[in-house]
Amino acid sequence: MKKSYYLFNPGKLSRKDSTLKFTPVDADGVVGNSRYLPIEGIKNLYVFGSLDANSALYNFLGRHHVPVHFFDYHEHYSGSFMPKEFLLAGKMQVAQTEYYLSDTRRLTLARLILLGAAHNMRKNLCYYQNRGKDLGDLIESFDRYQAEIVAMLAPDRSGSLVAALMGLEGNLRQTYYQAFDRIMPNSGFEFTTRSRRPPQNELNALISFGNMMAYTASLDQIYHTQLNPTISFLHEPGARRYSLALDLAEIFKPLLVDRLIFKLVNKRQIQAQDFDRSLRGFLLKEKARKVFVQEWDQRLRETIKHRVLNKQVSYGYLIRLECYKLAKHCLEIERYQPFKAWW
Repeated sequence: MKKSYYLFNPGKLSRKDSTLKFTPVDADGVVGNSRYLPIEGIKNLYVFGSLDANSALYNFLGRHHVPVHFFDYHEHYSGSFMPKEFLLAGKMQVAQTEYYLSDTRRLTLARLILLGAAHNMRKNLCYYQNRGKDLGDLIESFDRYQAEIVAMLAPDRSGSLVAALMGLEGNLRQTYYQAFDRIMPNSGFEFTTRSRRPPQNELNALISFGNMMAYTASLDQIYHTQLNPTISFLHEPGARRYSLALDLAEIFKPLLVDRLIFKLVNKRQIQAQDFDRSLRGFLLKEKARKVFVQEWDQRLRETIKHRVLNKQVSYGYLIRLECYKLAKHCLEIERYQPFKAWW
């Protein structure tokens, strides 16, 4: 089975026959022991430190369809090397574009995507409500916003409501994030308000880092389908280059990112002292970043029994299945139903 590799140390990456050779080099120029990674076993690379590489290496990675995701010093996603699309099909591209250009069709898909995300956020709230957390008032507010989203399906309403839909998404998120302080009381992590670039406290730094991982995981799965990652439905194309990855990440963040944060904080695997206040914001220290990434990778490989396919499916592959469903909808083979956690 192919694996994701996370490069935290700066160094040089090169090709050696059918293998990648990574040689760490520290800030003083001291060269460490090289590590060899067989190309057949690599699903993708995540680069958090500076990397010295050449075009021959990227040609080699491209031939083997290995994406590389880059992150800057402040833990922001800075871009990806995506090999040439090998599954793109003209028919799919035309159908996806037509859905984006049609106000009514786009609104329908955008609304369904947001309803999937809302359902999964509500699942988290109910999970902790059933475990003694007082979240009843937030669940009631949540239900009111969900009802507004459902009402937007009315056929006589225009697709220009996508912007209003994003406003409702903001209200949902604001309500949802208020629950974090009740789910993780006395942990040293406080939500206050959502802040990005840079995050203004520890919890915001965790949310931003997790959301970024969900975005890249979605981008990876889109790459293995015929969908074009730049044509989206809920988020505006152009605001980010691969905006369809933002759409898909929206559905899976409650299940993959938020539940992981609750686990890491409540089990004290990551604590308030695991952050640097660098410049104007908060950053995960390297040790905590590795803990998060290790748990994240494990989570993506964890499997559940899919009740439609009737077989074990990994969380990572659930994202791929969502891509297939979107593609079938655009090709008018089968109506899209967003992934909704059923457990």
